[in-house]
Formats: sequence, structure tokens, C-alpha cells
Amino acid sequence: MKPIYLDHAATTPVHDEVIKAMVPVYQTIYGNPSSVHQFGRKARNVLDQARRTAARSIGAKEKEIVFTSGGTEADNLAIIGTALANQGKGKHVITTQVEHHAALHAVQYLEQNGFEITYLPVYEDGCIRIEDLEASLREDTILVSIMMVNNETGAVQPMKAISELLASHQAYCHSDIVQAYGLMDINVAELSIDLLAVSSHKINGPKGVGFLYIREGTPMQSLAHGGEQERKRRAGTENVPGIVGFQKAMELTETDRTERKERYGHYKQLFLAELSRESVDFQINGIESQTIETIVNISFPNMNVEALLTNFDLSGIAASSGSACTAGSVEPSHVLTAMYGNGDARTVNSVRFSFGIANNREDVKEAAQRISQIINRLK
Repeated sequence: MKPIYLDHAATTPVHDEVIKAMVPVYQTIYGNPSSVHQFGRKARNVLDQARRTAARSIGAKEKEIVFTSGGTEADNLAIIGTALANQGKGKHVITTQVEHHAALHAVQYLEQNGFEITYLPVYEDGCIRIEDLEASLREDTILVSIMMVNNETGAVQPMKAISELLASHQAYCHSDIVQAYGLMDINVAELSIDLLAVSSHKINGPKGVGFLYIREGTPMQSLAHGGEQERKRRAGTENVPGIVGFQKAMELTETDRTERKERYGHYKQLFLAELSRESVDFQINGIESQTIETIVNISFPNMNVEALLTNFDLSGIAASSGSACTAGSVEPSHVLTAMYGNGDARTVNSVRFSFGIANNREDVKEAAQRISQIINRLK
């Protein structure tokens, strides 16, 4: 039985071209980018090239890109680093109830250290309302952190309206764009967002690499000490092979973005159509038309998510109950709880399916058929 991977929102397979780009770096570019000799200069050169690629991908300046170990570190640096650097202006931070735990746990850390946090509600579409954000803004608000695309439901937040609202306020705007990057057109000249967190392994790059965009002039306190790398924002010798692989992944997303969006969106529609054809009882969480092409979160009435995922896995189907960071947990999804309320059945009977490079039409259709057989058998 062929295994079928429908969990690209958790991580993606590394593209063959990415691996090809990394191997020569491991073999020949082993100098420390901070060293002044020719080996170090060679490493610095490829690092600078990757930084230019990252900056160009979002319309930023090269010096506004800080390489990190991934999205979690980027979120922590953005949220905690910005809050600490600006606490003289106020100690109020706004976020949402449905953020990735990388952001939620960062603001909880601030809360434990004297900051006041407002958690904006979301509605059944999984999105905030601009009027709620406007009502929550205060003179002492210094940071607003709202993810662009939710990692569990794929819901797309109104970031343009959010950034326009904050344009005349002192608060800095941060967004985790891990699920959006590589699929959505993001330009910092058009979006007045000050901080953007990106992860390599969500776009078919290597794990352990990411970047944080920091708009020029944004005060930031470093969270890592021991060196002056990354313009004194993030100490530690850069992962040059990983960053080169990340660069290749970024380049690939730029060249075929439109085609991938169409292909992954087609996979989603094919998957849903096949479930319907097999008479499976299901509901989409959120509004499907307002979600990213790669993600669909489905409620299966009268089912249990733990039993579903176990049976899916036994049949070769890889899916998730939500964030990979809480995989194995049987606790209700905090995202679906925020959308539908405590005790709602959808918080414990829903599964996230996410599509990507590991899929084709045939295995998406086959996955839906296997899932339909499981649902009908359990029912």
C-alpha cells in the first residue's frame, strides 16, 4: 500500500534541486562567514547572495533580513525582542487567540514578565474583525502580532487592513507568514508590516533555517548573546549550507508560484469532491473560499480525531489534528475552540489535510477513497 502524505502544513519534502544546491556547499564552502581569510570570504559571499534573494522575494532591503533557525526563533525574536526594546513606550501587546504556539508562548512569556496582552477573538470564519482590533488599540500598545495564514485552518487574515489601521499608531506590526510565504504575493512596500517570520521547511527547503524581516528603524533587542552576526540581531555562526538550500527553495517558489497555487487548489477541490462522491458526512471548518490553497480543515461528525488519525495512518495516510508542535496531543484544538467555543464537537473530530509537492492527482483521489472507507466503517 502506497503511503500518501497530506501533511505539508507540518513540513514539506526537500526539493531535489535544493539538495543539489546544498551538497557543494558542504564539500567546498566550509569557512566561517565571519572570518576575514579567503575561506571565510567565500562563505560570506554565498550568504550575502542568499540574503539578497530573501529580500527580493518580499520587496525588502538586504540589511532588513536576519537569518534564524526557523519560524519559531523568528517569531520569538520579533515578539519578545521588539517588546523588550520598546517597553519604555508601553507594555501592551495585541495578538489573536489562534496564533501558532511559537507566537502564543512568546506573548505568554511577556505576560509573565509584566506585559499586558489582549487576545483578539476570531469568528466562525477563523478571522478577526478590524473593529475589534481598533477597539483594543491603546496609547501604550507597542506591538500587534497576527499571523497571515492560520496553520490549522488555512484562514487568511485581513493583513492589508490591519497594516493600514496601524500605520498611524506607534505599535509595530508583526506577522507569522510561514504558511503564506511562497504562495501569496507579499511586498513590504505595499504592506506596512514591520516584522515578518518565514520558515524554510514549509517551502521544500531544509529544516532548521528561516528568516525574520525587520523593517529598517524598528528597535529590536537581541535574544542571543555571544557574537555580532546578523547585524548584532542574532548571535551564532550562520548555517551556510542550510541557508543556500533555503535560497534555492525561495527561487523555486518564485518561478512557479502561480502554477503551484492552481495545482494545489485543484488537489483540494478533487479531494473534497471525492469525499462527497463517496457520501462521507463532513463539514469544512471556516469558509473554504477564504483559505489558502494548500490547507483544508474538515470536521467528521460523530467521529474522534485520535481514532481517525490512527486509522488513517494504518491505511498509509498522513494527516494531522492541527499544529505539528502538538502532534500526539488529544487536547481540543485551540484554534477550533476559538472559532466555535468550548465543548463544540468540531474541536475533537476535525482533521487538517494539506497538499503539496509530494502529491499528484492519483494519490489525492486514492487518499480520499481510503479515508471514505474508514469513515464509513467507523460510522
